[in-house]
Amino acid sequence: MAIGRIGMAALAASAALIGLQAATGLAQTPPSPAAAPPAPAVPAAQAPAAAQAPTLGLHTPQAEGQPSWMEGMTPEQKNSPLHPNVANMLGHPAKDIPVDRFKVPPGFKVELWAGDLQEARSMAVGAKGTVFVGQRTHDGVFAIVDKGGQREVKKILTGLNSPNGIAFANGTLFVAERERILRYDNIEDNLDKPPEAKVVIDGLPHQDGHFWKFMTMGPDGWLYFNQGAPTNITMPTYIQAAILRVQPDKHLLEIYAQGVRNSVGMAFSPVTKQLWFTDNGRDWLGEDTPSDELNHATAKGQNFGYPFCHQGDTLDPVYGKYASCADFVPPDVKLGPHVASLGMRFYTGAMFPADWKNNIIVAEHGSWNKTEKSGYNLTRVMLDPSGTKVVKSEPFMTGLLDGQNILARVVDVQVMPDGALLVSDDWNGAIYRISYKKT
Repeated sequence: MAIGRIGMAALAASAALIGLQAATGLAQTPPSPAAAPPAPAVPAAQAPAAAQAPTLGLHTPQAEGQPSWMEGMTPEQKNSPLHPNVANMLGHPAKDIPVDRFKVPPGFKVELWAGDLQEARSMAVGAKGTVFVGQRTHDGVFAIVDKGGQREVKKILTGLNSPNGIAFANGTLFVAERERILRYDNIEDNLDKPPEAKVVIDGLPHQDGHFWKFMTMGPDGWLYFNQGAPTNITMPTYIQAAILRVQPDKHLLEIYAQGVRNSVGMAFSPVTKQLWFTDNGRDWLGEDTPSDELNHATAKGQNFGYPFCHQGDTLDPVYGKYASCADFVPPDVKLGPHVASLGMRFYTGAMFPADWKNNIIVAEHGSWNKTEKSGYNLTRVMLDPSGTKVVKSEPFMTGLLDGQNILARVVDVQVMPDGALLVSDDWNGAIYRISYKKT
């Protein structure tokens, strides 16, 4: 496997950092951080005159060896029984998945499309209809080929480091690992013997939290992907808590948007060609705040608030004193607290009813930090004809919980050539197909 061009990628990343430092006022920070005060109650959305923020990228853990998800806990929360859901590494046998419990509106039908995949995460669809599926805690990428109604599943890539993010464009499969992005050219003609990987970019930040990527190819030929915040709440570097983009052939890295805590879903509007993306809100501000977000960027260089402001109107108890929520782009939709909004796509097919055209469908993986679980569904977001304003949002597929017991955890969605919608589930290691027939 090729691992060249590391130096070139590192230089590109350094250049992006230097350029951004020159372009933003946040670069004018002191060389050492101010003492971090104890976290007070969540303040109102408008702060007094901003003080100087701590040095970018400087983070002192609250306790030695403390995991990243515990950052931001108050002393009263230290004994909380809440903790992240343990990944289901093996999934469940296809025959044991209770698909009949899943609920969709009248006329829609959900069925098992492929099972026994072990942690099915992000998906991409090839030009010839091959469905590629990444993994997060495992090391591989699957290829699924539909042959006369029977799915043939192959694990075409192995030995990768958290290959969560995948994208397909112009015959090439792009795979995002923990700290680099690879490409496999002419992949659909070589599923049994994939070509040698080529490095698109390397030297991305090494971090313990939110290192998994999501990717999408933009209409401008740039490959867009997330670089999450390294912990629950911290002052990130310029290329953390951000959406980045890279030119695959030139290995040129740029920062597209900042203040994005952890986006694991993004897509370009077929109407406006603008980027829309989900963002997971921080933890330990309470079970009912802040909300996850659906945002859209109208131009390069916008900031969406993290770590200073959450959900567009709630200042952070530590970092909020350095800014005002009015300084940042507010979300288009508050999706709900801790729903873990992940993959999202625009519905561009012709199978669903006409008023579904160009709607956004969001996969909500489901909460871990609420006593009463939230999320665990698909959400439909309707836009106005201009494609710029949200009209309303509503649940689409539900029934993924039995009380507080998890039946499924949806991760990503993909529109197929026939207009059906595929839905990945890393809890069961499965992919579902949602179809529609007028009743």
